[in-house]
Amino acid sequence: MFKTRLLSGIVLVVLIIGVLYMGGYVTAGTMLLLSLGGTFELLRIYKLHKSSIGISTYITTIVYYALLIFDKNEFIMPLIILFVLVVLGIYVITYPKFTDKDAMAAVLAFLYVTVMLSYMYLIRDMSHGGALVVMVFVCSWVNDTCAYCVGVTLGKHKMTPKLSPKKSVEGLVGGIVGSAVVGALYGMFFNKQVTAIANAPIIFAVIGAAGAVVAVIGDLAASAIKRNNEIKDYGKLIPGHGGIMDRFDSIIFTAPIIYYGFMYMI
Repeated sequence: MFKTRLLSGIVLVVLIIGVLYMGGYVTAGTMLLLSLGGTFELLRIYKLHKSSIGISTYITTIVYYALLIFDKNEFIMPLIILFVLVVLGIYVITYPKFTDKDAMAAVLAFLYVTVMLSYMYLIRDMSHGGALVVMVFVCSWVNDTCAYCVGVTLGKHKMTPKLSPKKSVEGLVGGIVGSAVVGALYGMFFNKQVTAIANAPIIFAVIGAAGAVVAVIGDLAASAIKRNNEIKDYGKLIPGHGGIMDRFDSIIFTAPIIYYGFMYMI
C-alpha cells in the first residue's frame, strides 16, 4: 500500500509540475478536468452525479472555464446567478424529485470545487505565475509535513478530537510556522532569481502562514463531509490516495488565498 501510494504520489507531482510549467490552455484544461472530476465526486455523495441538477453543474463548470480562458470575467457573476436559477428551477419543476438539500449541494459543489480550484489557473496566469503558484504547494504540502512532524513529537492537545483525533494544536502551530519559514526562504529566492519585490520574504511568509491556516480548514471540511456521509474516500482515481477531492482538499482552499494575497501585496 505504501509503495503504491508513494509511486502514484510521485507521478502526480511530476504531472502537476509539468502542467503548471506549461501554463495557458494546458493548465486551464487540466484544472477544468480536475474541477469536473471533483464536482462529480462531491455530487456522487448526494446521488446527484447523474441527475439533471448534476448535468447542469457540469455544463456550468465548462462555461465558467471558457469565460476565464477567453478573459470574459464580466460574465462570471451573471453565469453564477443563472446557474442558481436553473438549479432552483429544476428543483421546483420536478418537485418532489429533489430536496432543498440537493439544490444547495449542487451550488456548493460548483463554488467549493470549480470556482475555488480555478484559482490555480488564475495564479499561473499572473505575471511570474509559474513561480508564484509554488506557494500553493508550500502552504499545503509543507504545512502537512511540518504539522505531522511537530504533532508526532510534541502534540498533546487535540485540535478537533471528534473530527480528526490525530491532529493537535501543536501540530497546527508547527505547520503554520513551517509554512511561514519556507515561504520566507522562497521569497528570498524569488526576489533574487525571478524579480525584485520589496519585503518579499515578509510578504511570502505572511501568505504562507495564511495559506497554511486555510489549508487546515480545507482538509477538515473535506473530512467532515466524508464523516457526515459515512464514506472513507471521495473516489479511487489516484491509487493509494483516493479521489481528486482527497488529494486536492487543502489546495482548493489555499489557492484563492494565495491569489488574493499576491494580488494585493505585491
